[in-house]
Amino acid sequence: MATDLTASTPVRPDVAPIQRRTLRLLFGTQIVGGIGVTIGIAVGALLAERVAGTAMAGLAQSAAVVGGAVLAVPVTRIMNGHGRRPGLAFAYLAGAVGAVLVVLATVNRSVPLLFLGMLLFGGGTTANLQARYTAVDLAEPARRGRQLSLVVWATTIGAVAAPNFAALADRTTAGWGLPPLAGPFAFSAVAFVLVAGVLLALLRPDPLLTARRLAAAPAPVEAGAAPEVTPPAEAVAAPAPRDRRGDGMRAAWQVVRVRAAARLGIAAVAVGHVVMVAVMSMTPVRLGESHGDADVLRVVGIVLSLHIAGMYALSPVVGWLTDRLGRRVVILGGVALLLAACAVAGTAGHHTPRLSVGLVLLGLGWSGTMVAGSTLLSESVPTSVRPSVQGFSDLMMGLAGAAAAAVSGFVMRAAGYPVLTLLAAVAVVPLVALALRPVPAGAPDEED
Repeated sequence: MATDLTASTPVRPDVAPIQRRTLRLLFGTQIVGGIGVTIGIAVGALLAERVAGTAMAGLAQSAAVVGGAVLAVPVTRIMNGHGRRPGLAFAYLAGAVGAVLVVLATVNRSVPLLFLGMLLFGGGTTANLQARYTAVDLAEPARRGRQLSLVVWATTIGAVAAPNFAALADRTTAGWGLPPLAGPFAFSAVAFVLVAGVLLALLRPDPLLTARRLAAAPAPVEAGAAPEVTPPAEAVAAPAPRDRRGDGMRAAWQVVRVRAAARLGIAAVAVGHVVMVAVMSMTPVRLGESHGDADVLRVVGIVLSLHIAGMYALSPVVGWLTDRLGRRVVILGGVALLLAACAVAGTAGHHTPRLSVGLVLLGLGWSGTMVAGSTLLSESVPTSVRPSVQGFSDLMMGLAGAAAAAVSGFVMRAAGYPVLTLLAAVAVVPLVALALRPVPAGAPDEED
């Protein structure tokens, strides 16, 4: 019999302090990790243009997106076998290696090394995304949305602060003999190594292994009964042969395909990301059509800052609504905001204030689908396969976003910005149909 996963349930007294400590640690590391990711991305296109030329600059940025998606596969394999702690540390260390390779590529003006570095640099994004799932491993069902969104919101602080550190990093490393624009990536490497070290040292006990131990333990007869008789977290979480086969993306899909709620969660995250990336990536080009070289960078900076604020600033509110109103309701609300964003931005013409409103709505819609979709996905699959399914979701999201960024340029050139926003709006139609589809009685969920 299916269980209502949004209903409030008693919390084990030994779990609550672990969850509070985990959230505090994730909040702090997300800030530093967000600085590491954004400080590199802020100058990535300019650096790639100087090393590889203008035509290759966009591909170098796309390499970081694809790398972030592909690295989700080994990261989730590590998490399945050993827990969140080594998986997150591996992702950050991969990002640090990538940042070092980008610095070396800048010094040697090596295009292949630049692309390899940007690919591995995506590990920082992988870690940032996986951290949101770490926040809900031990969360109460009624607070999952809020606690996931709190970690998402922490990224805002790093993303807003990072551009202000780029110039400082460049000036500091100039004295070390590094070329211009290489400094931010050197700082990214330091930030990623620092965060990896902190997580390895302090993310104990591991929230995923603890959640598996609790899921495998017999249900206590009384509140707080017999936690001593449960086996150690490492023993319970050690993957059996069946779990080892379940580490891959194919096995994750086998779990998702029989769970309507999980399919909806993945679709919400992926489709919301597609619409956001497609419209956002071509907005600077649209602004360039109506602003001269002297003003366009300033205007683009303002508009995209408003867009990023829409994505992250209100995520705690979105998380609260996710818990209060339900996951599907917030997903549909996010879809409505995405449609409104496409309508406003697509009909704005060269009116920059109206286009800015459209980009804010776009960020809010993305926040709704991301927070509610991620929460729904996490609670819709068993703990034993949760990392694989979450990694599968991030892989789909990353690849879909990279494809949207690539296709949007061709659509913009062939048909213009209004047609691009129209096609982006059409892309959400399948998500609406999936969200409105009734859930069959007795559909499987985590508590079966």
